[in-house]
Amino acid sequence: MIPLAEIRAARDRIAGAALRTPLVRLEVEAPAEIWLKLENLQPIGSFKIRGASNRMSLAPREEIARGVWTASAGNMAQGVAWNAKRLGVPCTVVVPDTAPETKRAAIQRLGARIIAVPFAEWFEVFRTRTYPGLDGLFVHAFSDAAVMAGNGTIGLEILEDLPAVDAIVIPYGGGGLAAGIASAVRQLAPRILCYAAEVDTAAPLAPSLAAGEPRATAHRVSFVDGIGGPFVFPEMFALARDLLAGSLVSPLV
Repeated sequence: MIPLAEIRAARDRIAGAALRTPLVRLEVEAPAEIWLKLENLQPIGSFKIRGASNRMSLAPREEIARGVWTASAGNMAQGVAWNAKRLGVPCTVVVPDTAPETKRAAIQRLGARIIAVPFAEWFEVFRTRTYPGLDGLFVHAFSDAAVMAGNGTIGLEILEDLPAVDAIVIPYGGGGLAAGIASAVRQLAPRILCYAAEVDTAAPLAPSLAAGEPRATAHRVSFVDGIGGPFVFPEMFALARDLLAGSLVSPLV
């Protein structure tokens, strides 16, 4: 679990970069009230700016001066590139060769260099945290305490704006968003249940939770390119097992 003090400190650090986004009610007929946290209003259109900003703010200046890099299908890439541009340091992004052109163009508009590799090679970077020829600060897209603390600031905002919430459903890719939000919620309002949301083309968490250990699953490339993978990393599974009430898997329709 990410300590609450670290999440609160992250909120102060990222205040000049990430927005405090609104929570709005979805006006539909449903058996419960549904509220949406509009992270699409962030400067890069994604919550990833929170974790990237916090991680880069904590890095020693001499390390970040050599440049920053990340592996991402597009959203964390934009978060790191946006902050690199703000800090005036070079940025490189390793992307899967299936990444959509719209996201590649957005990354390049922010001044980052792109290296496109096959999906399996790209996913391996998350495990090794290395790539030939790249130096400087590596910002992991999900398995990093500072990144998760930045993500956890969303949990603080949800509880401030809707303290009577019963459950929170969180998109699950690598698990950094869910772990961050659920860490904040568990420490402030343990009665609230947090669930992961996966798409059935890439849903390794649900079978892993059922088995009580990380399990590999079939991964099919789809238009849902920003979440999911063939397996859950052990350290992220441990957090999910302890913090989440389960995983809700949605079919592509």
